[in-house]
Amino acid sequence: MPQHRTRRTLVAIPLAVALFALAPAGSSARTATPTDAALALLVTRGKAPAAALLAREESGTRFAHAEAGTGATASAPSRPPATSAPDDGSAVASRPATTPGPATAIRREDHFRAGSITKTFLATVVLQLAAEHRLSLSDSVDDHLPGVVRGAGNDGRALTLRALLTHTSGLYDFTRDTEGAFPVTPLQAVRIALTHPPADRGRFAYSNTNYVLLGMVVEQVTGASYATEIRRRIISPLRLTGTSFPGSRMSLPSPHGRAYATDGSDVTELDPRAAGAAGELVSTLADLDRFYAALLGGELLPPDQRREMLNTRAAQGEYGMGIYPVKLPCGTTVWGHNGRISGSYVRTAATIDGRRVLTFRVNTSGIADPGLEPALLSAEFCPRTP
Repeated sequence: MPQHRTRRTLVAIPLAVALFALAPAGSSARTATPTDAALALLVTRGKAPAAALLAREESGTRFAHAEAGTGATASAPSRPPATSAPDDGSAVASRPATTPGPATAIRREDHFRAGSITKTFLATVVLQLAAEHRLSLSDSVDDHLPGVVRGAGNDGRALTLRALLTHTSGLYDFTRDTEGAFPVTPLQAVRIALTHPPADRGRFAYSNTNYVLLGMVVEQVTGASYATEIRRRIISPLRLTGTSFPGSRMSLPSPHGRAYATDGSDVTELDPRAAGAAGELVSTLADLDRFYAALLGGELLPPDQRREMLNTRAAQGEYGMGIYPVKLPCGTTVWGHNGRISGSYVRTAATIDGRRVLTFRVNTSGIADPGLEPALLSAEFCPRTP
């Protein structure tokens, strides 16, 4: 399941020593960047079997990856040479993405579970429906799902769609009970949440239940599932050929690597109904970069709805609608989301205009050292001294 952080301002760890230690002998500044060094730390200190990133800039894209036991990263531009072996053989070489590496390796075109990044897609569709006047963010949950939210002090008549989008409804997170261990229907997920009293309404409290309900609202308004609407409105127009909603399908599309739980067990096959509208999505690094570039660049929402999405006041600065800001130590603010589901942790961050986007992932459920994520984001988005 997804994980949300509690601090918006991130503190980066120094990377100079890491870069010196992890760059392969004979490599040049063109292939060993601070971002690559931070990525390698996700393996050496973060205890991930493998890590990979795809950076998207106006000048092109750059893919880098690292695997346990190699001690370094390899970095390649969007059109890599056939081979580029380091002088000492200590690192995985830059190579065409179709060339297999170690069993744990992550390739550029691999499909993976994106967890809560699903929420950005779903929030975009809800805001599109608002722009079409098919719903209002001020609508109560009961306006669309009458009687569904009742129990233990929870009342859908007092909750708006805006409260669901911004995680200020106070609804209990059903995954705290299920731990993502078994599939549930949307109604079952809501009923699990409703056995608990609400938290303080109007205060930010991240809850997957909010987005399960939004998925139900989309179906009620359109007559089609949230997955169908996202395919029609986002995936097809943007040509996100590696992005899908698996439904009850437990396997990943090809190509894909392996996914591991924190105890090392293989969890590549998983029933995505454990996450549903809160985290079902399967995608690729390139597709996620493309999606956030289009969203923040104004391709998917009219200006009013884009401003609404980026407005964090309702959530006390913590969260917009399906997206959240992080202020880096250098003063740069990036926007995006993370996603955690068994066997996969993903993070996408972008500048507010969508011109620079970074997506990284590890093929396990989390990163052992939480300080490594801010280090990687800072390495990518903060100005570099000569």
